[in-house]
Amino acid sequence: MMANLMTTEGPKLARLLESAPGGPEWLQRLRDEGRAAFLRIGIPTSKHEEWKYTNLRDLAELEFVDAPQAAPASPWDGTESEAGATFENGRLVRWQGAEGVTIEPIAACIANDCPGVREHLGQYARPTEHPFVALNTAVFEHGVVVRIAKDAQVEKPIHLRFVNGAADRPYVTNPRVLVVAERGSEAFILESHYGEGVYFANPVFEVKVEENAHLEHVKVQQESSEAFHIATIEGHQEANSVYHTVSASFGAQLSRNDWNVYLNGQNVETRLYGAYVGMGEQVSDQHTRLDHAQPNCNSFEVYKGILGDRASGVFNGKIFVHQDAQKTDAKQTNQALLLSPTATIDTKPQLEIYADDVKCTHGATVGQLEEEALFYLRARGIPFDVARSLLTYAFASEVLDHITHEQVRDQVERALYEKLGGGFPA
Repeated sequence: MMANLMTTEGPKLARLLESAPGGPEWLQRLRDEGRAAFLRIGIPTSKHEEWKYTNLRDLAELEFVDAPQAAPASPWDGTESEAGATFENGRLVRWQGAEGVTIEPIAACIANDCPGVREHLGQYARPTEHPFVALNTAVFEHGVVVRIAKDAQVEKPIHLRFVNGAADRPYVTNPRVLVVAERGSEAFILESHYGEGVYFANPVFEVKVEENAHLEHVKVQQESSEAFHIATIEGHQEANSVYHTVSASFGAQLSRNDWNVYLNGQNVETRLYGAYVGMGEQVSDQHTRLDHAQPNCNSFEVYKGILGDRASGVFNGKIFVHQDAQKTDAKQTNQALLLSPTATIDTKPQLEIYADDVKCTHGATVGQLEEEALFYLRARGIPFDVARSLLTYAFASEVLDHITHEQVRDQVERALYEKLGGGFPA
């Protein structure tokens, strides 16, 4: 199998497997599954259906070294937060819990066999189903386990910060995060990614939302313009729970989010909102999957993309309604705004229904800014570039309005407007 791999695009990343860490027997089985899967698949090419619109050749050609020890300060230092963790160049450097929130290094949890770790780790993000989950599972060393206590009402954001610094040569990070929102709890997770230089960030999140729990999860991706960011988030919900997510993807030369949720109980509500912006020659790939496995569940999904210059975008949204999932109500919308004739979007909504008493809709639209709206603003003395920024900002901010924490929402909106080339509007 290795001989075959060395003739494809995968050998440079596969060398990371040579120094893969160990662990207890149950973890070693997971690592072995990941190693075997990555050696079998390697870095996907356009021949892989799930990757046909995203060219990974530039990533495949990089030679990776160990990550440097230090990282620059993050602009999110001012976010009000009592609990959280900071990763610098993929290494966990600081962590702190709070009332109702326990945060522990994942290595310590594995070594001490903390309650629930063996039960959840690797059970939602399966290494056999995604090549980069396979890589992460085989080699990860740094990460955290975040546990929100039963019936805890956590008001301030739990901030997970990932900051990558510039180095002489490219490096790869594989952080692993397990979040367990216990029964009846309510909390807000803020996940932010920043960096400088050339690197490959390959984070994997597993999120368990237990019965009657309510978890809001906001992800802000502002990686270096030279970086690669391929992330997998696997959510698993139990009865009467709510998982509310907002993804804002603005950075990296190539980024991809695989955000998948399994609705595993009755009366579950899942909300997926996403805004992605690509300029220059950026590639932004958004893949989502919702598995309705039980009756009487609702899912709402809205993704909006803004693409200019020679940027390209991908949206692939899957909804599976399984045979037992009667009374499902699932709605999906994807809209893309193209700011130049050389920007492109490949959009592929997918809906598979195996139940007969459901309400399911999906739709995708691609367009440009309305000339009448531009004319209206320019007629009032607003320069063209500012007018365009205002209109594109308004288009995407409808998604960001779903961030319920005001301070976080303001910061993400500022980042959006700066990405679009303007100062933040008064």
